[in-house]
This record gives sequence, structure tokens and C-alpha cells, in this order.
Amino acid sequence: MTQTEWVLKEGKRKWITPLDAYLGCRCLRLAARIKDLKNMGYIVATKMVHKDGKHFAAYRVKEKRNG
Repeated sequence: MTQTEWVLKEGKRKWITPLDAYLGCRCLRLAARIKDLKNMGYIVATKMVHKDGKHFAAYRVKEKRNG
């Protein structure tokens, strides 16, 4: 399974963070994989997470655009 496939599968199931991506598929560039999915026509929600003095994005794959 490629990193993009893993992000798609897990992102449909739950919010994923860079740490989730690293632990799940050794992906160090989650934002790049999210961009790949957007380029493939997927709608991806983004939220900023503030935890332990750190700020990072979490992503959730919503659906594929029609057309």
C-alpha cells in the first residue's frame, strides 16, 4: 500500500495527524499526500490542533468531487 492509499483509507475513517501518518506508513510529508488526494478530486477537511504547546494540522477525507 502506498502512503497516499494509506492516508486515503485512514482519512476516511478518522482525523489523521502527521504523527498518525508517520506511525502508520512512515510518511514524513502528510501535507504532500493530502495535496495528492486533492489533485485526485477528493475533498479534504483540515483543522488546526493545539496540544502541549504545539500546533499542527489534522485532516479528514470527506468525499470525491463529482465531475
